[in-house]
Amino acid sequence: MLLMQIVEEASTLIPSPEGTGAETLVSIAVMWLVLAAEILAAILIGVGIVLTLVRLTKVLRQSKYEGYEKSRLTLARFLAMALEFQLAADVLATAVAPTWTQIGKLGAIAVIRTALNYFLAKEIKEEEETTEITPKGAELGSEAYPRAAAQQPGGL
Repeated sequence: MLLMQIVEEASTLIPSPEGTGAETLVSIAVMWLVLAAEILAAILIGVGIVLTLVRLTKVLRQSKYEGYEKSRLTLARFLAMALEFQLAADVLATAVAPTWTQIGKLGAIAVIRTALNYFLAKEIKEEEETTEITPKGAELGSEAYPRAAAQQPGGL
């Protein structure tokens, strides 16, 4: 009973967030953060594509298997990081007054993006282990490295 009386008196002394406009300010700040996270994700993908194309161009000129794998890993790393930013943007977007529909969509998106990120990370790890085993200078199509030959059009 005493607690109820204290709460009622405190509610008259302390204004609600709606009355002060704090809720609107938080909502606007979150929208800007969502936009920033989405922009960063797009920039990361763009940078990853550019760096991968530069590496791939060098690889095609030199015909070295190791360079091809490194260029694939470069793009995979940037995609994985961009997925993290996209997921963060989705979480922020539903943090402010979410509906059940938004929560359901977030759950589905989170599962899909987490699965993509998991498999990207797994592939990155496998490729890093493979490139550590393959000696530097392994030529595409070399008889000593059949996997490299199989990757080449018309290979094994």
